[in-house]
Amino acid sequence: MRIASKAYKALIDLLAIIAGAMLVWLMVAIVLTVVLRNLGLQPSAWFFLSTEYAMFYLTLLGAPWLVREKGHVYIELLTAALPKSFLNIHSRAVSLFCVVVCLVLAWKGYDLVVQNISRNDYDVRAYFVPKWILTIVFPFCFFLMATEFLKFVIGKDILHSGEAGIKE
Repeated sequence: MRIASKAYKALIDLLAIIAGAMLVWLMVAIVLTVVLRNLGLQPSAWFFLSTEYAMFYLTLLGAPWLVREKGHVYIELLTAALPKSFLNIHSRAVSLFCVVVCLVLAWKGYDLVVQNISRNDYDVRAYFVPKWILTIVFPFCFFLMATEFLKFVIGKDILHSGEAGIKE
């Protein structure tokens, strides 16, 4: 079980690293595009397409890591006013709600991927890209987010700190 846990943690870390690399790619691609245009050259359509896909992918690939690190944005004013005993219940209830939402989105994402594959859908712009390449991250990443939120439901740690301004 320890090996599976380490492999799972490594997977989440790897996805976050890939998301970070995509963020770097966005910066490089935008700078290159601006430089090429200022030189009177036409940048490749691939730059535009790859940055669009990277923005989508990096958001989803980095999300499970953000859940694990409690890095998502939430307002602590309410939770800071709650008594510790109720904070524990409230935080676990919020986390359970997040698990349910993520599982629904993972299921709907799976349906979308299956539909894209069965219809042979393409994203048609500069290049013909099968749509499943874009949507495949939906079920995968939302399922991983659900498992990360589930840790806050059943684990000893809770999602909310109960202290206003702790993340500032």
